[in-house]
Order: sequence, then C-alpha cells, then structure tokens
Amino acid sequence: MVLPRTRQRVGNNENDENVAAQSTRLTRAKAAGLSNPEENSSNAKKVVQTKKSANGTLTGAQRQRALRDVTNAAKGIEVVQEGKKATKVGLQSKAAQSTGGVQKLSRTNSSRAALGVKDNNVKPKPVSDLKKPGSGSGAHQKKRTQTSASTIPSSKDATPDVEEPPRKKSCTQEDIETAQADDGTDIIADLDAEDIDDPSMCAEYVREIFEYYMALEEVTQPNANYMDHQDDLEWKMRGILVDWLIEVHTRFRLLPETLFLAVNIVDRFLSQKVVPLDKLQLVGITAMFIASKYEEVLSPHVGNFVHVADDGFTVDEVLSAERYTLSTLKYDLSYPNPMNFLRRISKADNYDIHTRTLGKYLMEISLVDHRFLEYKQSHIAAASMYLARMILDRGGWDATLTKFAGYSEEEILPVFELLIDYLQAPVAHEALFKKYASKKFLKASILSRKWAKDYCSSLRGGGVSLVDTKQ
Repeated sequence: MVLPRTRQRVGNNENDENVAAQSTRLTRAKAAGLSNPEENSSNAKKVVQTKKSANGTLTGAQRQRALRDVTNAAKGIEVVQEGKKATKVGLQSKAAQSTGGVQKLSRTNSSRAALGVKDNNVKPKPVSDLKKPGSGSGAHQKKRTQTSASTIPSSKDATPDVEEPPRKKSCTQEDIETAQADDGTDIIADLDAEDIDDPSMCAEYVREIFEYYMALEEVTQPNANYMDHQDDLEWKMRGILVDWLIEVHTRFRLLPETLFLAVNIVDRFLSQKVVPLDKLQLVGITAMFIASKYEEVLSPHVGNFVHVADDGFTVDEVLSAERYTLSTLKYDLSYPNPMNFLRRISKADNYDIHTRTLGKYLMEISLVDHRFLEYKQSHIAAASMYLARMILDRGGWDATLTKFAGYSEEEILPVFELLIDYLQAPVAHEALFKKYASKKFLKASILSRKWAKDYCSSLRGGGVSLVDTKQ
C-alpha cells in the first residue's frame, strides 16, 4: 500500500529530480522482474525503501524551495550551495513557471526584490515619496510611475565607475543664422564637432573626404559639347532619353544615387563614342543596369530592363553593351554623387526635410537639361539648396552654408539663373514633373514652378530681367 502513495508524490513534485530518476529505476526494476519473477517482490521493496530514505533527507525548507522558488536569484544561490544536482533542479523550475501554480508577477511581488540582490547599496525610496496624493491628471500619474520605477537599480548603480558619454548638442538653425562676432562678421559654426562621438559619421575625416570628392569631379565630368561629334543625335533626344530613365527609375523604386550615376555613365560614354540613334536607348538602359548593380543592394534582373524597353533588345545585347560600356569607361565608376553634397549642405540647414526634398527636384533638373553639363555636381547641389531656401524663405546664404557648400552666393548665381530659366518655361519633361508633383515629394515641382513664375513677373514688373541680373 505504500507504493501508490509514492507514485502520487512523484507525479506532483516536478522539481525533485532525484525522485524522478528513482521512478525511472523503478520502471526498469519492473521490466527486469518480468524476466525473473522470483526476484520481483524483493527488488520492488528495495526501491520503495530507497525512495523513502531519499525523501526523508529533504528538510521542510528545501521542499518549499523546490516547489515554490522560481526567482533567478534563488536559483543562483541554489547552484552555489548544492552543486550540479541543484542546477538541474533550477532548470526544472522553469517548467513550474508555465503551470498554473505560479502566481502572476506584480509590482509588489518578490521579482523586484530579486533584482535588488545585484546592488545592496541602493537605498529604497521612502513610502511618502512613492505614494503622493494627486488629482488624477496624466502628469501626476506619469510622475508617480517614474518615481516607483526608480527603485529598480539601473546599470549606472551597478557600475558606478563607468561615466556616461557626453550627449550631442544639436545646433538649431536660429543659432546658425544669428551667430555673429563682435565686429559684425558671421561666425562659422563647427557642426562636425557634435558628431565626434559617432563613428558612423566619420567626423575626423569628413573634410578630407569631400576635398577628395571635389578633386574627383574633374576626372568624372563629361564633355559639355560632346553632341558636336554625334552625327545622328541632338540635345533634345538626350533630354527625352533621360526623362524616360527617370520614369524607369521611379517604376523600379531605385535609390537617387542610381539615377545620377546612370546619367553620368550615359554622358561619359557619349563623350567618347559615336552612337547611332537606334542604339541610344540601349545605351540608356545599359547605363541604368550598371548603376543599379553598383549602387543598389538588390538590383533588378537584366530581363526587367529588357522588358521596360518593350523587348527592343535581347538579354545578350544588353550584357554585351554592358561589357563594352565598362571597357570604354575603364571600369571607373567612382563618381562623386551630388546627393552626397546635398546631404552635406543640409547639415548646415539643420536637416530640413522640405528644403532637401525641393533641392532634390532642382538637382534632377540638371539631368534633363544639357546646359548644366559644364558645371560640377557640387556647384549644382549648392545652387539647388540656395534656390530651395529662397523658395521656402529659410533666410540668407550665411558663412556656415558657404563653408559646407564650398561656394559663395556670387559663385552660385550662374547656376541659379539657369534653374529659374527652366522653371518659368513650359513643362518639357513630363516624367520628371509628375514624379515631384506627388504628395510623396511634397509637390515640389508645382511649388517651385509657381514661385519661379511669380519671381520672374516681379522682376519684369520692376523693369529687371534675367539678362540684367547676369550683368
């Protein structure tokens, strides 16, 4: 009659691994008794006696700890005191947590006390500070929550010797524009100093990087008059090709850098090779394919580019054109993208999203209009930000913007006038206009064209034209 009670205890006590192991041996003893029925009764009595002796060695505190103790701190103490077997018992207690016998954790249970074991030097808050009467407003509730949560020791309390690194202080646009010396001259704000603790910003090398970019513009700038040696092509055809590439770029949802690099590959290739009219689209689709493989994480398949070209070319023709184009450019794709210069200037503009979005549209105007080929990409990026700030009334071109752009206001004016001349004219490139007329790009094309028309009408009303502003 003792045996059924022992089995019932084995089933109820999930944390006592010694009893579970002995029940396994009891099962093996039964299996052995089937082969030797004479020793069956004697072996069973020995197993029962062993269970009684094993259970009898457990004290009341140990039984209570094995059944109810589920805290991490108590498990760690058990490991130190009782060795490997106690470690297994602690692992079994995780199964006990999933059962219904464990109470739900609350703010007042022992889990918070277990966290307090890490640091005994932390003094708890007085009860009067934790429970202050309030009117029930959200501000008081938030304050009480923060006060009660402060009783949990943080990582600063656990490691008091480690100091928190200084946080970056952002420089507002008002501070940049109003900062002046005693003599009235503008103070150039050192905005790179706030990124000195951020390794991803490369604040130590950012000036050398952009100096290298500006030197690289001389190498990767195409011939501004390459259409003179093209027999079948005209500048209007190039504008149509680039406008179609903008539509393909939008359909594939590629990065802005991919579009600028693709147009640069087209211009550099046409600067060195004479291309017939029926192969101009092949040059454009190949350039977009190369640029996407260079800039994108996952570029579209070559078959997708063939498809958007209405299957006018085969896959083999595109791959052959890719090899020919790369060999013509000597595999040099280290093009200083104007998006890098735009983001650099946007740092001095306090990273205003409206100004930068409008500047992107103005920079893409330089892709479809061949008159911008004679200017460097850094020059175009500076003029785009200059005009975007003027349209949105963001203030003048101060010394900090001049430093980060690399161009003064007088140097920007020639490109600025070209942008105004394009904007006040009728729409010539539908894909570019529709792209930036959407809400995603804050309707930049509509806003800038309306402003340019008002600006030009005000100049004509005052007896001033764009030709007079050039002089």
